[in-house]
Amino acid sequence: MKELELKYGCNPNQKPSRIYMEEGELPIKVLNGRPGYINFLDAFNGWQLVSELKKATGLPAATSFKHVSPAGAAVGLPLNEVERKINWVDDCDFELSPLACAYARARGADRMSSFGDFISLSDVCDVPTAKLIKREVSDGVIAPGYEPEALEILKSKKKGGYNVIEIDPSYKPAPIERKEVFGITFEQGRNELGIGEHFFDNIVTANKDLPESARIDLTIAMITLKYTQSNSVCYAKGGQAIGIGAGQQSRIHCTRLAGSKADNWFLRQSPQVLSLQFVPGLGRADRDNAIDVYMSDECMDVLADGVWEKTFAVKPPVFTREEKRAWLDKMTDVALGSDAFFPFGDNIERAHKSGVKYIAEPGGSIRDDNVIETCNKYNMVMSFTGLRLFHH
Repeated sequence: MKELELKYGCNPNQKPSRIYMEEGELPIKVLNGRPGYINFLDAFNGWQLVSELKKATGLPAATSFKHVSPAGAAVGLPLNEVERKINWVDDCDFELSPLACAYARARGADRMSSFGDFISLSDVCDVPTAKLIKREVSDGVIAPGYEPEALEILKSKKKGGYNVIEIDPSYKPAPIERKEVFGITFEQGRNELGIGEHFFDNIVTANKDLPESARIDLTIAMITLKYTQSNSVCYAKGGQAIGIGAGQQSRIHCTRLAGSKADNWFLRQSPQVLSLQFVPGLGRADRDNAIDVYMSDECMDVLADGVWEKTFAVKPPVFTREEKRAWLDKMTDVALGSDAFFPFGDNIERAHKSGVKYIAEPGGSIRDDNVIETCNKYNMVMSFTGLRLFHH
């Protein structure tokens, strides 16, 4: 198959629409559904991301994409009891495979943003992963293959219309890529940069202790950034991205946005949130929305009399700013990656508030000394990679 006609482009008025190959055949098969233009953008970017994570770590990987940026990305490390609960998999009556753990982590990093995601999996989709996907509101999935039972589970989603794409894992694109904007063709060499074990060797801070777990988290952050709309910053911990700030014009805004998402990920693990009692039958998305508001400064939107009863079986106390800060002060050893240099130390100050200990960025700012000095103030470890990772 050299081309595939699509229903429309980015918007319904943008017709005709298709994906096609100048030479050879498309490296994909649509096994179910009818994926659209944005679905394929998410699928192909996500597939590159998880393929690189698998190659770099040796672990199964998954990502949850929305509008051509990842909302979450992770590798298949086991989930502890708290992680199972915050990712809504504590009620599973089946064993989670490494791939299922990777998807649970990727989906759970930012559940608000992942609503209606497109999923990419590095490995053949197994039954446990398909069962997790079936529970979530999602547009589709791309993987190098599907176990027969897993495929049947996925085909049953969305009244049989769920998008399931199989990609040839041996496919290698041409070294030159092109895209057209305003009738003008842009051409560039593909970003084939690999992020390997020596990528973080140039440590410029006084503290040069970079353990293997931190290297894995920095690897996840940097590979995630490679496929995130720039400017972008990514916080990672425990084998997963926990906060991604994408597409911001200012780097400090990226750092703040990603930091606030990382904070929310950790606040979900607090006793105040874990002890919330929801009314029976409340949907997963409604629980996610309620938790998000409960943790915010607009908490009375779900706690006011006459309102809380629709969500909670027992009215929870206000999660005060002081209580939230006290809990966030327990978050440590977080890794942070940036797709370009930090121009000011204020980014480091904000990162410190979210427990960042390890940082990777290209370096090259005229204020590198100030950035390094701020890292040294907090005994952080910072690597200058020397390589920018802009993606548009």
